[in-house]
Amino acid sequence: MAFNKNVFINCPFDERFLPLLRPLLFTVIYLGLSPRIALEAIDSGELRLAKIIRLIRESKFSIHDLSRSEAVAAGELYRLNMPFELGIDFGCRQFGNPRQREKRTLVLETKPHRYQAAISDLAGVDIRFHEDEPYRVIGVVRDWLRNVCLRSAAGPALISSAFSDFMAHNYDALTAIGFSPEDVEALPVSELIENMQDWVSRNRPAAPGER
Repeated sequence: MAFNKNVFINCPFDERFLPLLRPLLFTVIYLGLSPRIALEAIDSGELRLAKIIRLIRESKFSIHDLSRSEAVAAGELYRLNMPFELGIDFGCRQFGNPRQREKRTLVLETKPHRYQAAISDLAGVDIRFHEDEPYRVIGVVRDWLRNVCLRSAAGPALISSAFSDFMAHNYDALTAIGFSPEDVEALPVSELIENMQDWVSRNRPAAPGER
């Protein structure tokens, strides 16, 4: 996959985040780019950290969502995977070769200023907020990609409508071949991405302004 088209996605992989992950992935794909995520392929022979470093190295763009870093229950430990991967990405951009120094990064959070309690070093970094709303995820990601790499881009409302159409089509197509509603909900991310790419390739209008 081409470095200039790859978008590394660093986010939680739990059920609570799925309603945000799906529109995030769809927006990246709809705008002609390729999401790269640790769940895109299962290979027990590749160490997770080595895989993450490889994906970061292969991606000019990165989206890091820190909105699920906090502990949820009493006694639960703070989740450090997302801030850790963000640090790797920043280091790659700062100390890497000339191509790596071209990398661009988007940091997402739920609400303004919340991240400052945990990672004060991010003060001054331009962070965007989605308030746990799927439509806001679409808008924030669309606006950022339009700014950093696209001459033009479909509007959030159009992308959101297309996402709804895809989700309905995907449900119907999967249940027609023997998936239960629970199976559809638990569809592996790698298969979800493939289905999104196939649907977009057949249903998205041509976008000559994308590069």
